[in-house]
Amino acid sequence: MLVTPTFHGYHRSIARAFGSRGYEVMTHCYDAFESFPDKLRNKARFELPARLGFDGHAHAETWATRRALAVLREAQPDRVVVIKGDTLGGEFWHHLDEHRTPRILWLYDDLRRHRFTDEFLRKVGPVVSYARAEAQQLCARGIQSTFVPNAFDPDLTSPSARRSGEIVFVGARYANRVDLLTQLGKAGLPVRAYGRQWSHHLFDRLRTWELARPSVPAERDIPLQRAYAVQAEAAAAVNIHGPQAGLAMRTFEVPGMGGLQLADRQDVGEFYDVGKEVLVFESASELVELAVRAQRDHVWSERIREAGRRRSLAHHTFAHRIAEVDALWV
Repeated sequence: MLVTPTFHGYHRSIARAFGSRGYEVMTHCYDAFESFPDKLRNKARFELPARLGFDGHAHAETWATRRALAVLREAQPDRVVVIKGDTLGGEFWHHLDEHRTPRILWLYDDLRRHRFTDEFLRKVGPVVSYARAEAQQLCARGIQSTFVPNAFDPDLTSPSARRSGEIVFVGARYANRVDLLTQLGKAGLPVRAYGRQWSHHLFDRLRTWELARPSVPAERDIPLQRAYAVQAEAAAAVNIHGPQAGLAMRTFEVPGMGGLQLADRQDVGEFYDVGKEVLVFESASELVELAVRAQRDHVWSERIREAGRRRSLAHHTFAHRIAEVDALWV
């Protein structure tokens, strides 16, 4: 059983990869607000109190834990992979302990964004982190931890030969991302951002609790499958990290789909040949220079796209990552 957040549907790729290894996989999304009343309750009981300075976590934990326990009791899984899971209360973990259910806790976000204590992590079982530095920190604190980087799903959709000519970014809005995309626009490049925090649509402004938006041309949220295509079809897809320890999913998704990636971190070189499979920038001026060349030099960009896709298919799919996770059961 996968017990997971809904987060862009990545659990579907993970489930497929486990299924390809012979598992019968059941998925429970512990934070799924599927009906309109559920979504309204989430805004009123969890998000609004947080916006007003109150802690809405207790209500969210009770709601998520009750639902997850009901599914566990009915399914009685042989093994459980919990992704993130810090909205699940003690009763959930006690149930796994009581039934001696093998479990793995998979953190594909930074430690500072989780509510787990070191004491809990020492007891919970194998911990997987998407950031090498944080996996090393956990090990140094006596926590059984393994580094497993993010990945891409080649079965989600097929690459396209279409090219939009735009420089795109898909993801959350942070100040550094606004600054870099704004500078690309000022340089005369056709820029477009995707996501509810960028969107100028009134509904998106209301549901993100803010009315102001940067002047960057933007679209609303798009499904993961569409995000794969948008990034691959762009003249270049910009990979601008926020304040995070590990490399984002798009690090592997863009080259995996045959896209041209402009990344802001040198450590992408652990996974790709910089200059031949992905491109890295260290300043706004360098980003503009690379984006301009991506638009003009199609032979050069297509060569990088092809090399990045070959590398991704050979080493960086979810099937590769699940093989690593599957070796951790105790």
